[in-house]
Amino acid sequence: MLSEQCLKKIDRELAKYPADQRQSAVMAALAHAQVELGWLSPETMQEVADYIDMPAIAVQEVATFYNMYNLKPVGKHKITVCTNLPCALSGGERAAHRIKDALGINFRETTEDGQFTLLEGECMGACGDAPVMLVNNHRMCSFMSDEKIDALLEELNK
Repeated sequence: MLSEQCLKKIDRELAKYPADQRQSAVMAALAHAQVELGWLSPETMQEVADYIDMPAIAVQEVATFYNMYNLKPVGKHKITVCTNLPCALSGGERAAHRIKDALGINFRETTEDGQFTLLEGECMGACGDAPVMLVNNHRMCSFMSDEKIDALLEELNK
């Protein structure tokens, strides 16, 4: 299921820890698997567990605890909008409504074409930059005015 290239990335993560502490690489291993496959199916989590010699239930516990892991398929572009109180008070709710209106979806939904999934997020540690959003868990977008939201959606839709 996971490519040789992905397994090599996981091997680099495993090399950071003593042999008896391979489980320390589980978060990075799951992240690499998700980047490659888009989400973490039960089969993928089992493969990661087998590869790093960790109980499958322990891998699943990690994947279900953290919200950056996708446990079901998501759109090509996953946009997570911070709606925690500081962001909500500084435009997070407005930003979320702008995206909902533009894409025709609500939180936890994916557009029919599979391009976008919209999620509600907790604190992203950038309250002073509100409203903030995260694209595909890797790109933080700050001070998201209506114009910046429109430009982001246009850029991602190419």
